[in-house]
Amino acid sequence: MRFRRLFLLCLLSLTVSTQTVFAQDAPAKRAITEKDIFAFTWIGDAQVSPDGSQVAYVQVTVNAKQDGYDTAIYLVPTSGTSSPRRLTSGPSDSSPRWSPDGKTLCFTRTPIAAAPPAAGAPPPSPQLWLLSFSGGDPWPITSQPRGASAPVWSPDGKRIVFSSSANPDDLAKAKAKPGERSTEHESDVRVVTRAQYRNNGGGFADPKHPGHLWVIDVSSGPEQTNKPLQLTSGPYSEGSPIWSPDNAKIYFTSVRVPEPYYEILPTDIYSVPASGGEMTKLLTADASAGGFSLSADGNKFAFRGSLNKPVLSYRQSDLWTVDAAPNAASKNLTLSMDFDIGSGVGGDQRAPRGAAGSRPLWSKDGASIIELVGKQGRANLERFDAVTGKATPVTSGDQDVQDWSASRDGSKLVVLISTSTNIGDLYLVDPFNSTTAPKRLTDVNGKLFSQLNITAPEEFWYTSFDGKKIQTWVQKPPDFDPKKKYPLILNIHGGPHAAYGFTFDHEFQWMAAKGYIVLYPNPRGSTTYGQDFGNIIQYHYPGDDYKDLMAGVDEMIKRGSVDPKRLGVTGGSGGGILTNWIVTRTDRFAAAVAQRSIADWYGFWFTTDFTLFQPSWFKGAPWQDPVDFAARSPITNVDRVKTPLMLIEGDADLRTPPADGGEMMFRALKFMKKPTVMVRFPGESHELSRSGNPWHRVERLQHIVNWFDIYLMGKKIPGYEALPTDAAASTASLDDN
Repeated sequence: MRFRRLFLLCLLSLTVSTQTVFAQDAPAKRAITEKDIFAFTWIGDAQVSPDGSQVAYVQVTVNAKQDGYDTAIYLVPTSGTSSPRRLTSGPSDSSPRWSPDGKTLCFTRTPIAAAPPAAGAPPPSPQLWLLSFSGGDPWPITSQPRGASAPVWSPDGKRIVFSSSANPDDLAKAKAKPGERSTEHESDVRVVTRAQYRNNGGGFADPKHPGHLWVIDVSSGPEQTNKPLQLTSGPYSEGSPIWSPDNAKIYFTSVRVPEPYYEILPTDIYSVPASGGEMTKLLTADASAGGFSLSADGNKFAFRGSLNKPVLSYRQSDLWTVDAAPNAASKNLTLSMDFDIGSGVGGDQRAPRGAAGSRPLWSKDGASIIELVGKQGRANLERFDAVTGKATPVTSGDQDVQDWSASRDGSKLVVLISTSTNIGDLYLVDPFNSTTAPKRLTDVNGKLFSQLNITAPEEFWYTSFDGKKIQTWVQKPPDFDPKKKYPLILNIHGGPHAAYGFTFDHEFQWMAAKGYIVLYPNPRGSTTYGQDFGNIIQYHYPGDDYKDLMAGVDEMIKRGSVDPKRLGVTGGSGGGILTNWIVTRTDRFAAAVAQRSIADWYGFWFTTDFTLFQPSWFKGAPWQDPVDFAARSPITNVDRVKTPLMLIEGDADLRTPPADGGEMMFRALKFMKKPTVMVRFPGESHELSRSGNPWHRVERLQHIVNWFDIYLMGKKIPGYEALPTDAAASTASLDDN
């Protein structure tokens, strides 16, 4: 007995010793950094093969040398028996689409220019390529001037319909020999006749090049070339092409009104013979609609859309069906469901390139439809009865479903899921049993994340000033000590009709890793909480949403661990205007960063890329109600600002033009000699934080936290003075953060 005790004691000692050695050998996890974005991998546009055995998807990575993003197509089996393998060379491949027999893949490839294009010349444009799974290299099947995109196979696999904006002049120039090309001067002067004439991220509209539908016979190999046939023409664009089951015609949507912003228009569906001919209007959906899909028998469309009347600030989408017959009436399947159909939650780590939106997914027998539903900061799939609208869960949990695709028979469903601790991976889901655990197919960031100390945020609800319940999340430092007092950053989402939720946010993780508690609530006006909660801010924005945010800060202070003298606030777009609004209402924050903001609603009404001709945010035009425009503009009360304010602007931002946002706040605060700085990002649009150039995304994070470090942490960081004493030190401060 004594020997046995000694043996057990020795064994226990050996076990503890071995565990200690392994613990010492295991590398310690490190905090996430702003520069980890260079190592991130994203997934987009996943497409399940017709037989359900494989998934083709776009994998996106950072090209640090080019300060951009590379895209290539990868393949992973749904069996989960092997890792993904690279299918195409890239670096600009996307839109994978399976042929109906699963033997060929169509995709788009944008050529890499050997030299920068000449002045006025269009940049390289994508073309359609085919890849045969029987072997061999891929080959191009189009050479369209201005490119080809959005390929859709015919059901018999013999043709592909695609979109192109090439016009007759482009085609003639492409055919002409170099010596025959016109040397006549081509003016770059724009004659603008429409109120909506440019788009954030897309630049100026080009009315001479609407997007039309073309069809091409599929070639059997690189030696065979076929000429595409143009199906639609005229001054209007067409989109969302869908083949009829008999291959005879193609359905599409089009807004055939020269200036559609004067009214909220329903969506029209047209058809055109696949062999060419006159297009005809089939029906008008009883809603402003998108995401059309056709049942397998070709008898019904499903789509997501919202009613046009009354005019609201926030119009919640529903799931609709309509017979594919002339002048058929639409049916709202989710009239009794007060949640968002077809949209979920927002984060900063969706695929910056190569992504594509999924459409409602019909079952093979046409009895049900799978669609996304946003509920209280979560985004999951539900199955809806195509007659009654009765819903049953397909996926569940604290997550953000971003993309989905199914095999031809609907038995294999693959979804792209992001969570608070994972950027996004593919999972095989049982479409008929939500209790079956999803099977993970990819782990594209597994190696990197195994090295990082990533922690999940805390979710809770609090009560606002008028009794409304507000959902929020709190990201704490990975080494959080409840006995300490931390500085807090209130981070406000944009929209204003958007939502934070259970999705990965690099920004929050990094701020927490830098020693901050990050609070990110969904105040009134946010989506995923129903029509009334979202629309309550109509004609009152900013307004009581500010009170919701302050109640959240009060709740965090009451819970402890937050130093009330070290509060910061930031937000972008709609969160930017609320940041400007907050610093004109209170001086409780020690520092603020307003990103891509609005300062003056009056000027914004005239200069943003979209129109506010409908009484959605305001009841009329600025000159019709100047008092209301002024009352809701932060610039009106800029003299009250005491908080040190940083303004972050993209030079190419057409959604919230800097002239009516950060520039106004900056100039006014400089006039009053108050601490302020403006940071400008060359060439960046309103999408700076989500899909801007990688280095700009990193530098944006650095500047934001630098500002908070100065005023909340007491650090000395040069570069934000009126006269920098050491420019080199200023640059080094960014690289060293």
